[in-house]
Amino acid sequence: METLYAFSLATAALAISPGPDNIYVLTQSLANGKKYGLATTGGLISGCLVHTTLLAFGISVIIRESGNLFLGIKILGGGYLLYLAFQVYRSPAALSLSGGEVAKKGLWQLFKRGFIMNVLNPKVTIFFLAFFPGFLFSDTLGTVIQFYVLGLLFMLVSGLIFSGIALLSGTISEFIVHNKNVGHVLKWLQITVFIGIALYLLLSDK
Repeated sequence: METLYAFSLATAALAISPGPDNIYVLTQSLANGKKYGLATTGGLISGCLVHTTLLAFGISVIIRESGNLFLGIKILGGGYLLYLAFQVYRSPAALSLSGGEVAKKGLWQLFKRGFIMNVLNPKVTIFFLAFFPGFLFSDTLGTVIQFYVLGLLFMLVSGLIFSGIALLSGTISEFIVHNKNVGHVLKWLQITVFIGIALYLLLSDK
């Protein structure tokens, strides 16, 4: 359970930190209304199931076939997360919420766009590959089941936070406008989480 708690906290921190997905949810909610932000959230989160399936069946085979290859994947994953932390460090801290240019679309269109955006983004697959293996939590459950548990937990936590962003979009945008330092705080939160997960992966004996 401690591993699942740690995974949930890391997921929550990443979902809160500014990124293309939650900024997209926020701008859609500001431009078109809260239910449109919720539709976008539904599409983005549903797409994670595809990445979870690819990860569950692909990595489970690797674990069965070669422990050394799995260790190599974990080392590469830790390196990738450190690279992401460096990229965030180099990026500007200011948050841009120009939702006025967001085109009006129907709920189903936004759901489909969110789903397609997620499924066709190779960075999501790479991130899942870097993030999930260090959080396998059981010596008795099959690895496929464990990856699905982690995937569904990731979807639940991220979905709740993204839905909160959609529902509180107006309040959040006002808070960001009136608090210039929030971008810096969220930037360093993201850097800390990426480095923390990378170290956890690299030092884990699983």
